Amino acid sequence: MSIDDIRSRLKALGDPERAAVLQRFFKTGPGGYGEGDIFHGIRVPDLRKVAKEVDATVADALLLLKSPVHEERLVALLILIRLFSKEDGPARKGIFNAYLKNTAHTNSWDLVDLSADKIIGAYLEDKDRSPIYRLAKSKSVWERRMAMMATFHYIKKRNYADALKVAGLLLHDTEDLIHKAAGWMLREIGKRDMAVEKVFLKEHCKVMPRTMLRYAIERFPEKKRVGYLKGNPVD
Repeated sequence: MSIDDIRSRLKALGDPERAAVLQRFFKTGPGGYGEGDIFHGIRVPDLRKVAKEVDATVADALLLLKSPVHEERLVALLILIRLFSKEDGPARKGIFNAYLKNTAHTNSWDLVDLSADKIIGAYLEDKDRSPIYRLAKSKSVWERRMAMMATFHYIKKRNYADALKVAGLLLHDTEDLIHKAAGWMLREIGKRDMAVEKVFLKEHCKVMPRTMLRYAIERFPEKKRVGYLKGNPVD
């Protein structure tokens, strides 16, 4: 199936009413984080089905990733993830490098959250993880979110060190999209080991952005949530 065939198939799945809703939800208007993004209005299960069924190469996926249409970029990432999971050695490295070279096109929180742990986190599992820390210091909000979300791969394996370090680096980030990602990952740590999350929170709750803290303590009992929000943790 050619790139044009994939695009035609996706366009046929579109729903103009849903597209209008998505364009508002993803803040595609002037000044929004998704300014100028275009949607066909396709449901994610349908996008996953297309990505699974098409016979596409890495080169095809990278071409699709440069599309102005949000769903085409999402399908491109799903294809890259599928190909990455099937490969090893040099082929995996090639996909990892291509992903990092094209971060400008993984430019929405859902695209980052879909892919960062499955490509960046997975590839660096047994390697030097310095690329994650370079991303954490990037001027790009999407690259900083990639750094945080890449650590989800390790959190799922109950290895929390990188997630805690990256969250620490992002404590004073000015972007709400980063606060949400960091708080979410701290909450995921807490699901697996509450004691580890509490150590981080007790040290940093007084300086954490409120959104980050609220996301991190979402599952806590009300009394404990109030204590952390007041900067006075209650055990």
